[in-house]
Amino acid sequence: MIKMIPVITIDGPSGVGKGKLCQEIINVLRWNFLDSGAIYRALALLALENKINTNSEEDLCIIAMNLKISFYSEHGKVQVILENKDISEKIRSQTISNIASKIAILPRLREVLLSFQRKFRVLPGLVTDGRDMGSIVFPDALVKIFLDASLSERANRRKLQLQKNGFSVNFNNLVNQIQERDARDCSRSSSPLVLAPDALKIDSTNIPMKQVLQIALSYVYEKLTLL
Repeated sequence: MIKMIPVITIDGPSGVGKGKLCQEIINVLRWNFLDSGAIYRALALLALENKINTNSEEDLCIIAMNLKISFYSEHGKVQVILENKDISEKIRSQTISNIASKIAILPRLREVLLSFQRKFRVLPGLVTDGRDMGSIVFPDALVKIFLDASLSERANRRKLQLQKNGFSVNFNNLVNQIQERDARDCSRSSSPLVLAPDALKIDSTNIPMKQVLQIALSYVYEKLTLL
């Protein structure tokens, strides 16, 4: 029975380190992975490359219904594969990020992608990265973690990530963009970013990833013993 397959959801706003935490957990458990944000980024990339109007929810839904995307963890790094092409780096630009954030508020598009995301729930288990994974997509998840951090810390992390990938960034603009994205994520009518009542909240502002991982894994193992 599919609901017996364990799921770990890692939710939280942009720039808190959800992706890194998911990678570390996957390295330990060897479970499958779903990055919901990457799905919206992939849609944004497809729309941009095919000159599709991102204001047309109908056109975006058509793309979503034919989406072929998968995730592979190799050498401690997750690769995003779209139609047999590695788009891991392409979808990390600020342009793609901004488009993805805007289309993610569309309710019909989110509904189309709901069943699509749930198909990733296969043995031995699934680790997810998103904003509504524990509240909407997998409300029965075995483990729900909400990762958070201060705005300035998140902006700094995002700046370092973009610079590492060769992008030039302005810190103040980045702060404004993250604030705007937070507002969209938290106020959207469909699946807003919320702290699930049964989620463990971890503030990573002043905690190194190694310690965040220890806290998360300790909680995961505690829950696994209840199966």
